[in-house]
Amino acid sequence: MFHIIAPSQYRRTPWKNGGGLTEEIAAHPEGAALDGFDWRISIAAVDRDGPFSRFPGVDRTITVIEGAGMRLSGPDRDVVLDTLFEPYVFDGGDAIDCTLVSGAVSDFNAMFRRGRARGQVSVVRREAIVDAADFRLAFAAVGVHECSIGAAAPIRLETRHTLIVERGGGDADAPLAIQPLEAAAVALAVRIECP
Repeated sequence: MFHIIAPSQYRRTPWKNGGGLTEEIAAHPEGAALDGFDWRISIAAVDRDGPFSRFPGVDRTITVIEGAGMRLSGPDRDVVLDTLFEPYVFDGGDAIDCTLVSGAVSDFNAMFRRGRARGQVSVVRREAIVDAADFRLAFAAVGVHECSIGAAAPIRLETRHTLIVERGGGDADAPLAIQPLEAAAVALAVRIECP
């Protein structure tokens, strides 16, 4: 089973700590609360310095997709994320303060609750193949992409749209091919297994 989610369908919600807004692309189970999801994919708009929301028991991957970047600091880290499309993995339960490098940023945020989901985010700049998994997502961060799943007709994925493929037999279990259609196009692919 697969379908496309348009940006107008993303669910806008406040951060867990109330410090900003997130566009939730998808979560499992669908509509799960912040303390009940197995996995959650979203885009956060960060327009001021402040702490990250804490999610104990959750592995997080954030990828800056717009802006000059941010510095993440805490008891055991001091890292500057100032390059677009470089996924950064960390423990969602850690206390982390965010300082913007120069103005607002947007980041793609993937969260996986330990024991219930494992996931990996990869950056697609040239054709890529994503093997079968319980869930696969392709997010067209920049530009237009073409996605192919088995013998199904190719799917055109417009900028900021997301393709979700859920395991279920047939084409849904075939490899997912993601092909950028523009020289500067970039997609983010997420592969999720639910043990």
